[in-house]
Amino acid sequence: MRDEELLEQVVKAAEDAGALLLDRWGRHLEVEHKGVVDLVTEADKASERLLVERLGAVLPEASILAEEGSGRERSAALRWIVDPLDGTTNYAHGYPVFSVSIALERDGAIDLGVVLDPTRNECFTALRGQGARLNGQTIHVSATPDLDAALLVTGFPYDVRTTARDNLTQFRQFLKTAQGIRRGGSAALDLCYVACGRFDGFWEESLSPWDMAAGVLIVQEAKGRVTGYLGEAPDVESGHIIATNGRIHDAMQSILVEIEREGGLPSLETRRFRKP
Repeated sequence: MRDEELLEQVVKAAEDAGALLLDRWGRHLEVEHKGVVDLVTEADKASERLLVERLGAVLPEASILAEEGSGRERSAALRWIVDPLDGTTNYAHGYPVFSVSIALERDGAIDLGVVLDPTRNECFTALRGQGARLNGQTIHVSATPDLDAALLVTGFPYDVRTTARDNLTQFRQFLKTAQGIRRGGSAALDLCYVACGRFDGFWEESLSPWDMAAGVLIVQEAKGRVTGYLGEAPDVESGHIIATNGRIHDAMQSILVEIEREGGLPSLETRRFRKP
């Protein structure tokens, strides 16, 4: 199957999952707690069931890593990485910032990414080496030249009440050096907003592969730059990421490096994704 045909099928699966989420949005939801502030709803689970079934039919040989645990083990070379509802807390509260995120990993590299925002009917897509698009139109990162003029976005870990790595030190420092900071609540959308120039830079830690796999490729294909906190190549299982328009990347990284060296924080390895 050609990559373009594969992308079409993935987009259709994401659209159907998005329609399911919208249909249930605003209704009384059964909400479970995976942690003190980490939620899951029946909509998460229904969306995931739909996506696992659809993606499993598209590539029966591929493994599926999905947030709510209904994935499957198959090929080591092909893996779907799926977030059926990124932004569950927003969704459960009726706040219209959430998404469906799907990535395809081939031999350890993300080759396809789709992030759908069903409330705005915006679909971000990328194929490796073929650019990034929003509803079919090519997108690029911003031209903001320096951190002082930049609008950044970030998030906080679900164990923010107890962990020493709570992102507050980093947030405080960037608040003093950037033009502004936002907290959206969907890392997948945050990355896509960097890709299309709405934000100039994003950093976050304690992420899972499904939070960032699709978005990482979309930023890269939009001519942005993505690394780990210390400048290393992006690793969706590392838990941490910087994604920028490239122009402010070194400045953001230098702040994070200084905090890592002098902040007395536990190692970033303590926040690395570990498969359940």
